[in-house]
Amino acid sequence: LRNDTDKLGEACWAGGISNPRTVIEQITYVLCIKRLDELQTRQEKAAQLFGGSPDKAIFQKDEALLRWSHFINTGPEAIYERFTQGIELEREVDGELKTIRVSVFDFIKNLADAESVFAQNMKGATFMIPNARLLDKAVQMIDKVDMDDRDTKGDVYEYLLSRIASAGQNGQFRTPRHIIRLMVDMVAPQPKDTVCDPSAGTCGFLVATDDYLRENHE
Repeated sequence: LRNDTDKLGEACWAGGISNPRTVIEQITYVLCIKRLDELQTRQEKAAQLFGGSPDKAIFQKDEALLRWSHFINTGPEAIYERFTQGIELEREVDGELKTIRVSVFDFIKNLADAESVFAQNMKGATFMIPNARLLDKAVQMIDKVDMDDRDTKGDVYEYLLSRIASAGQNGQFRTPRHIIRLMVDMVAPQPKDTVCDPSAGTCGFLVATDDYLRENHE
């Protein structure tokens, strides 16, 4: 994954995305859409097993073409079109039924209520991957990431962040994962404990604490 991430970073810079923060931002959007599809797929499998339908459908039936599992093997141009041009959907706008175009990126931006923290952080977000070839590189790399493996997701983010600047710049000091696990094991947090990490950063200690509790206090 490190090699793939390096290649993707180089491709982004060659494609005109020179700011490392922008690279991380754009990769995050792609990670997000993959994770959303996986979460709904899990709900659908559970619904098939136990009967009924998913409790909280992320994608509606007519939005199926915006899902990762639907576009992943369609080819670079088709994927890029899905992210930028989108598909036609019928939606009620100001009391009238209208046909609108919704892209994958539009879907992410409008995922939550306008007043939510998510919506506030996504306000002004822009899709900046300039061409199909570059987006396909990002999609194929992220398709290899095991999103259910909390360590893998964390490692990808940590490595991406490490590319912004060397440790110590911008006040960034990352604790190695094995040191985090050792410290959490020594503290041995209990289910009723309150945990505070005043310099959370990428939340490595909090995630490791959660992992510890899951493993030792099911």
